[in-house]
Amino acid sequence: MFQKLKAGRLSNREVTIVVDGVTFAAEDGEPLAAVLLRIPPYSARNTPVSGAVRAPYCMMGVCFDCLVEVDGETSTRSCLTRVREGLSVRRQAGRPDPLGAGTDD
Repeated sequence: MFQKLKAGRLSNREVTIVVDGVTFAAEDGEPLAAVLLRIPPYSARNTPVSGAVRAPYCMMGVCFDCLVEVDGETSTRSCLTRVREGLSVRRQAGRPDPLGAGTDD
């Protein structure tokens, strides 16, 4: 869907992150939301009520459509999270459980 522009790079350092158990290369310091928009299914979460797919939208922390689990912490705004080596990300499905289960039952 989206691809990274070559010009205006943040750094030349490529790092490895894990998204939903799959390893991906990303640029150190880029917004996590930008990475999610390049990785199928191009979304961040599903809504708790209808299960509708949501993707990063505003890219500045206002809309909350980009919520993901980062390093075990649920409801993290991916647009405000910078990529770093070893980052572990899981797309949220439904309402996050306070104990970290991540889905509603």
